[in-house]
Amino acid sequence: MTTSATWKVGQLAEASGLTVRTLHHWDTIGLLCPSQRTTGGHREYTEEDLVRLYQVLALRSLGLALDTIAVCLDAGVDPARLVRDHLAGVEASLAALGVLRERLVRLSGELSVSQAPTASDLVDALRAIGGTGPESEHTLGRHLDADEIEVLRTRAGVLGPAMHYLLEVEWPELYRRAERLRAEGTPPSDRKVRRLAARMDELSALFTGGDTDISAGVRAAWHDDPTARSGDYGAPDDDWRELADYLDRARSSPA
Repeated sequence: MTTSATWKVGQLAEASGLTVRTLHHWDTIGLLCPSQRTTGGHREYTEEDLVRLYQVLALRSLGLALDTIAVCLDAGVDPARLVRDHLAGVEASLAALGVLRERLVRLSGELSVSQAPTASDLVDALRAIGGTGPESEHTLGRHLDADEIEVLRTRAGVLGPAMHYLLEVEWPELYRRAERLRAEGTPPSDRKVRRLAARMDELSALFTGGDTDISAGVRAAWHDDPTARSGDYGAPDDDWRELADYLDRARSSPA
């Protein structure tokens, strides 16, 4: 019978390029806890812990905060999908850099011979620097104008692959947790509910760049089509509207 390998905290820190202090901190906050302890009480990490460590590092490389990473992993992120998304993000970055390099080389060549770059070349370079995808939401289109939707697209471009996890993993999980608290009869003034509402507002500010008009439009879209925002298409709209009212009461509750 073979015995699975284990790593002490110093060995894992050296292998992963992290510090022992970082691993201790992640253990303290519950992000990455060693599955075993020696008889002397020292941390020992298993192969399963290494898998979670890779997931943590991959999600962090996408720009996610530690609390968001914890939500994603606790909600059950598929490791295979994580690797695919990680790879897709790297390839997209390489492709974008390749396009930008070609356009900058063209501009550099024109400037080196004292030739003014064409408007077309300048526009191409600007798109390569800050271009975003063409995605739009039908529901949002009923509450936001074209300029406001363009702001959301730009924000999505800034967030990059992290947007997928924020919108498709953390956002629905926050609503599911809030709904469980509501169903259990937890008052909206409870600290747990207020923290969930505050995190939702943080994400909203992240998506909208802090624009209050866009935030209002997004919230109106939520009330218009709450199942699309919650990620739970099996729940009646009225249930999600009750949850929205519950969260609004949490926001107005004194700290």
